[in-house]
Amino acid sequence: MTARVPVRPELLRWARDRSRIAPERLEKRFPHLRAWERQEGRPTLRQLEGFAKATRTPIGFLFLTAPPEQPLPIPDFRTIADQPIARPSPDLLDTLYLCQERQAWYREYALAEGEAPLPFVGSGSASEDVETAASRIRRILRLDMEERRNLKSGTDALGLFVERATDAGVLVMASGIVGSNTRRKLDVAEFRGFALVDEIAPLVFLNGADAKAGQMFTLAHELAHIWLGESALSDGDGRTVPEHHVEGYCNRVAAEVLAPLAIVRSEFNPEAPLTDEASRLARHFKVSSLVALRRLRDLGALDAETYWDAYDRELDRLRSLEGRRQSASSGGNFYRTTSARVSPRFARAVIVATLEGRSPFTDAFRLLGFRKMATFRELGRRLGVDA
Repeated sequence: MTARVPVRPELLRWARDRSRIAPERLEKRFPHLRAWERQEGRPTLRQLEGFAKATRTPIGFLFLTAPPEQPLPIPDFRTIADQPIARPSPDLLDTLYLCQERQAWYREYALAEGEAPLPFVGSGSASEDVETAASRIRRILRLDMEERRNLKSGTDALGLFVERATDAGVLVMASGIVGSNTRRKLDVAEFRGFALVDEIAPLVFLNGADAKAGQMFTLAHELAHIWLGESALSDGDGRTVPEHHVEGYCNRVAAEVLAPLAIVRSEFNPEAPLTDEASRLARHFKVSSLVALRRLRDLGALDAETYWDAYDRELDRLRSLEGRRQSASSGGNFYRTTSARVSPRFARAVIVATLEGRSPFTDAFRLLGFRKMATFRELGRRLGVDA
């Protein structure tokens, strides 16, 4: 007779809810799940192991007497309906832990290389004038508005922004999946990005499942957190007005970094239809039309009701376009994608340290997210490091 495992119903429900997997999907795979939760039956050890794997739950957690607390390791400024989001998903937690591990590794490497603390980290204050703060960020990152305007697309503008932030010393990592696991897709509705502050190795993570224009705003927002010296997880709902004063301040700085209000004012044509003008300004500044609408609202060109109506319509349109884009996507260059996921600065450092014998290959493969030596050598070659 097959042995059955006692497990508390509240732990099964906790694991199910925490996984964010649709209940019908789990019940299709585990037909007796509801019965287990009602204590009308017990799973076998193999079934429980399968459930733990499916919900990305450490198996030991399911033998506890009560659901464990798993607080986020950084301040969480996200809200839904003005209420904090209490339970992070396993995908978010694992992404945060992986980025913390990478940051700790790079910090140790940078210190061994004699790199000095970055003076801009923690140099700002939420009491500082928004225009002054944004101007300092653009100056340090060498962000020239005319240069960005002449780029062909928002994707090119995001690439330049990431490059300049990387040159300044920020580890910018962008991915739509957990590590290199393509089956674990990150949810934009849960978070768009986060900042991990460190004076030697500041890190910004962008949710690559977001639209490129959305990532542009997130990068500017997270850089504002780096300037304030405060690690933070960004709001997952672009429609929500942040209640926390620091989050609202970072939003205003981000908008000013991307589209300075003085320039928007000089470019604005009040006679043009609203939708057309928002689209034109978005193309001009290489930002999303949502940022353009926000700047028009900041100008006083839109009242609150008109702004939010236009914002919601545009958000629906962009989500539809993004859904079609993702459906049509055929992937991309593996090495370019891998480099973007971990930051070219970080990848280059790992490869150099490994080739010099300062870090084992097993650590390199884990940190970079692949297993083959041939991949390691080719990535190094493309980053200018001869293996």
